[in-house]
Parts: sequence; C-alpha cells; structure tokens
Amino acid sequence: MAVPAQASVVIVGGGIAGCSIAYHLTKIGVSDVVLLERRQLTCGTTWHAAGLVGQLRATRNLTELAKYTAGLYRSLEAETGQATGFKQNGSISTAKTPARFEELKRGASMGKTFGLEVEVLSPGAIRERWPLLYVEDLVGGIFLPADGQTNPIDTTQALAKGAKSRGARIFENTPVRGIRIERGRATGVMTSRGTSAPTPSCCAPACGRTAWLRPAA
Repeated sequence: MAVPAQASVVIVGGGIAGCSIAYHLTKIGVSDVVLLERRQLTCGTTWHAAGLVGQLRATRNLTELAKYTAGLYRSLEAETGQATGFKQNGSISTAKTPARFEELKRGASMGKTFGLEVEVLSPGAIRERWPLLYVEDLVGGIFLPADGQTNPIDTTQALAKGAKSRGARIFENTPVRGIRIERGRATGVMTSRGTSAPTPSCCAPACGRTAWLRPAA
C-alpha cells in the first residue's frame, strides 16, 4: 500500500502512544489518519516497558486519565479481539520511615477523594498480602486494588487494530526523513516512500526518540 499524499492527521511513531492517538482519533470520528512507523509497531521503547498501570497521580485530572486508561485496557480485548494481558492484581507502596508513611497516607486520602479505592496497611497487613516480602524494617504502606499490569506489545496491537477497524492506515518500515515546515507550520511529512501532507496541517510526533527528525525547507 502506498503512503497517501494527503491525510487529515499524520502520526509519527508506532509505539503505544502513537497507536493510542490513532485509536482515540478514530473513536471520535477522525478516520483519515495515517500512522508512520520506521520499523515495526512497538519496536522502540514500548517493547521493553514494564507495563505497570497505576492510577493514583498528583492531580485529579491525571488520576481521572489513569482511571480511564485502566478501564480502557480492561475492555480493549473484548472490543478488538486482541488480547492485552491486562490484569488488575493491585499494587502496594511501602514506607521505611514515618515521613514516607505520612506521605503515602496523604496520597491515600487524596486518592479517596478522587474516587479510588485505597487501603492503608500496617506491616502485618502488608505481609498478609505479600508473604514473601520482608517487612521488619517497614513502617507501613498503602494498597490500591484496582492497579494492575498489561503487556505493552499486545496492548499496542489492540489499539492499532481498533484504529484500523475505523479507517486508520498504518505503515510499518516507513522511516520519516523530515518534516516540511512552511511559515512555522508542519505542512508535510517526508518518508522513505514519499511525502504525506496532513490537511489541515496536523502532524503528531509520538515517538520515543525524535533526534532523527529534522525540519525541511
């Protein structure tokens, strides 16, 4: 398949960020999306990511975004037919000092106001949840039962499959050679297989490393 000369949105990078952008754009009705990946999907930083899915963040908006992400990963396999490896097995954060424990408890209180289920644990309760953990030097900890983990590669493939089912086009083995800039705006993406011009000019870099991109006159 040839890289199209025009597209509403051109995304550079086929990791989980790029595929998530394509997935969500097509979900809101933007189907004329082109995603360019220099090798294969997930071959960059995504393939060796830990895949941890935590939900407690520093602000309400970030926490809501993380909660949405967990819900998305929970339903993505049923939607696309692609397994993601998502498991909600919970997470434990531990404290060795009273100051750190106080910090965790403040975070737990904040998380509850954000609608998260959070439990404050004594060292004994931590041992009950994870018997192999050495707890003699711990002051306490918190447990978030809705946290989990996912397989980054499989999750990316599920996002890509969902995006393609709604019209997105994904091109692997298509290195981007440069971004064409006119009057301070991106007007084209030059690849090893030709130039694709986003119309209107909307180019979304979503790659872990961008040093290999360069503006072109």
